[in-house]
Amino acid sequence: MMTSISKKYYQIFLAQSVVSAIGSSAVFNGCMASVVSWFFRRRAAAFGIMVSGSSLGGVVLPIMMNKMIPEVGFPWTVRTVAFLILFLCGVACLTVRSRLPPRPRPLVPSEYLGGFKEPAFTLTVLGSFFFYLGMFLPFNFIILQAQQNGMSPSLTPYLLPILNAISIVGRIVPGIVADRVGRFNVMIFITALSAVITLALWIPGKSNGPIIAYAVLFGFSSGGFVGLGPTLIAQISDIRQIGVRTGASFAVMSFGALAGSPIAGAIVADQHGDFLGLQLFCGATMVVSVLVFCAARYVQVGWTVVKKV
Repeated sequence: MMTSISKKYYQIFLAQSVVSAIGSSAVFNGCMASVVSWFFRRRAAAFGIMVSGSSLGGVVLPIMMNKMIPEVGFPWTVRTVAFLILFLCGVACLTVRSRLPPRPRPLVPSEYLGGFKEPAFTLTVLGSFFFYLGMFLPFNFIILQAQQNGMSPSLTPYLLPILNAISIVGRIVPGIVADRVGRFNVMIFITALSAVITLALWIPGKSNGPIIAYAVLFGFSSGGFVGLGPTLIAQISDIRQIGVRTGASFAVMSFGALAGSPIAGAIVADQHGDFLGLQLFCGATMVVSVLVFCAARYVQVGWTVVKKV
């Protein structure tokens, strides 16, 4: 609502980048901690279904806003979105419940740092950090790259909805598979798939077909990463520490998400608008993520390939 009445940049920054981000993070972490406390054997599937809602929003909201802004203007478009979010958060407030009763206790910073003494936890967080470093670059730059390569202006606005639509499937299906064959195993496959398609498809893709194909495949793989990430933390944590440890892990991962786009933008600017360096950086961060997740698996079960982890 405050974004809709903002007139200056600092007002938009405070409303959208600070207040909205704090609120959405609180909603996400609360729902995430609730879901992982209710499920064990099918935890990845349950969490994937829960987070698929954000992908659905990524399909509906861009199209909705692109259609509404010419009709009713930016302020009322943003207010309409705000009313929709208010309604959906109201539903969440009425339906989200934790299996475990709340246990008020004093803030102890060492509880948030304790997990980093365990190699499996530290490596899992580090692997997620590197993936977050590159994950948002296709979301932020694929439209600009497509326009540079001559994609029709009528088609480019639909790249993000396509990416998010496939991400719905990507957040659900890998979770179902992960509960059967191992969550770390599927995470390694998902991050490796992201690295391969980024380096082998996004870089050489210059026409509409390869760019759309990359949006589809990356939507699936990135969705799988988002759906699986917190379940890895839950798997290697005591159930009483899941909320604390997921919060601590996301705090570290957020720096990857924060740094990735400015670094990529600086690379594009240094290369005078060419996207090759950005794409190589994106693929390289994902390759590093794969290697770190492999190390996290190794410290738990060694080199046993067929082990469910």
